[in-house]
Amino acid sequence: MVAYVFDTILRRGQTAGYSPSIKRESRNWFRQQAKSMTAANPSRMIRSQTSRLTDKPLIGRMYLFQYDPKTKDKLPYYDRYPLVFPIGSGRTTGFAASGGSFLGINLHYLPLPLRARLMDALYEVANTKELDDTTRLRLSYNILNQASKYRFFKPCIKRYLVSHVKSKFFYIEPTEWEMALFLPLDRFVGANKSRIYADSRNRI
Repeated sequence: MVAYVFDTILRRGQTAGYSPSIKRESRNWFRQQAKSMTAANPSRMIRSQTSRLTDKPLIGRMYLFQYDPKTKDKLPYYDRYPLVFPIGSGRTTGFAASGGSFLGINLHYLPLPLRARLMDALYEVANTKELDDTTRLRLSYNILNQASKYRFFKPCIKRYLVSHVKSKFFYIEPTEWEMALFLPLDRFVGANKSRIYADSRNRI
């Protein structure tokens, strides 16, 4: 089954006259629809379509994957199912797809209103004006760090060890970004979301 929850919302959109788009009205509609979905299983989503799975995520695309941190016993909390835009290794412009580590923006660390504001800003570095299969974000740590409009990314930046990724990377299509953004896919360990969101606000 193709990412089941996305299909449900997309069908609703067709009935209501909405299609995925960077336009604000469309973004808001799909976000609210995703927010109303009280159940979403990240493990099931990753297994839902094997053709979407990859070992080599690309910079500026969105992925969901399972993660087990090496230092989890020392962390105050962590997300078992990060929703991430990879931005590279943090040291070079390349990306360590087969080993080492990579930096990613895990959107789950922000409360929904700030998550939306960050995503709105990130569309400014998209390579297309409409959402399609070629859309990606032209991201780097330096770009994000140098512009105040991207300040919400700071609590979201995480380094992931490739050896501790416990699933393949599930590719989320650009037309599904707004839905994934607001779906309850996070699985935090060590703290509840109220504390995590409070810490994120303090970091911003």
